[in-house]
Amino acid sequence: MVGSSENSPRWRASAGRVEPGLHMVATPIGAARDITLRALDILAGADVLAAEDTRTLRHLMEIHGIALEGRPLIAVHDHNEKGIASRITGLLAEGKSVAYASEAGTPLISDPGFGLARAAVEAGAKVLAAPGASALLAALAVAGLPTDRFLFAGFPPVAAGERQRFLTGATRGDATLVLYESPRRIRKTLAELIAICGPDRPVAVCRELTKRHEEILRGSLAEVLERLGDQDPKGEIVLVVDRGAPEQVGLESIAVALDQALATMRVKEAAAFVAQTLNVPRREVYQMALARSQKPE
Repeated sequence: MVGSSENSPRWRASAGRVEPGLHMVATPIGAARDITLRALDILAGADVLAAEDTRTLRHLMEIHGIALEGRPLIAVHDHNEKGIASRITGLLAEGKSVAYASEAGTPLISDPGFGLARAAVEAGAKVLAAPGASALLAALAVAGLPTDRFLFAGFPPVAAGERQRFLTGATRGDATLVLYESPRRIRKTLAELIAICGPDRPVAVCRELTKRHEEILRGSLAEVLERLGDQDPKGEIVLVVDRGAPEQVGLESIAVALDQALATMRVKEAAAFVAQTLNVPRREVYQMALARSQKPE
């Protein structure tokens, strides 16, 4: 995270007490100024602060001139989240406002927070979001690949067999795939994707998003792998993989879908529905629908 705490003015929070409940606060993934004004209000006014890394949150607050002022600051991470949840829900039951921040980005998105949020929901407490920075959304914004439908699959497994199954399944859908990956494994992942998808599938390797050395490598799987060379890159990486070409739909599948649609729809409606659902030419489907209905319109 960049920025300086020297001579930082104290944050002037907006008037009003922070609403009781568990506030999931998104924090910057690089540039400290990417935090939202509302997130600063919550960090300045919450009764209790919780964080995946308390040192990182303290530093962020110092940059923006927010004083801890004796408020509890509780560490909540992968290794203690389950056990600490009861303490947090106890504070929520007392009507406290608790702000939780992961080390960077949005809590729960490949970060801790799920156990905490679930425990709060089960206890009947409010869970609120203070949205903001997310490596997932930042990568989608700059990758230059379709965003109308995407699958975020987090980090691929490390074990070879499980990893192969994971990557094969994740790349078969009709959605852009977004992965987080270690810089030590990104070249291996690209090579495995070439074996699964072929060398021509478009991808974007997004490295160090919003940071000083941000880099976006766009091109085919083979091109990007070649550009990475023999050395592992440095920094945090988001990999965005374009969807594959739609699979060819056979006439038998179209006929079955038409028969089901014609049971409740008129010919034109059924043809339009099946054509859109199966992504096949509407005119051909309409001709098939006419023949199968024997009720020309």
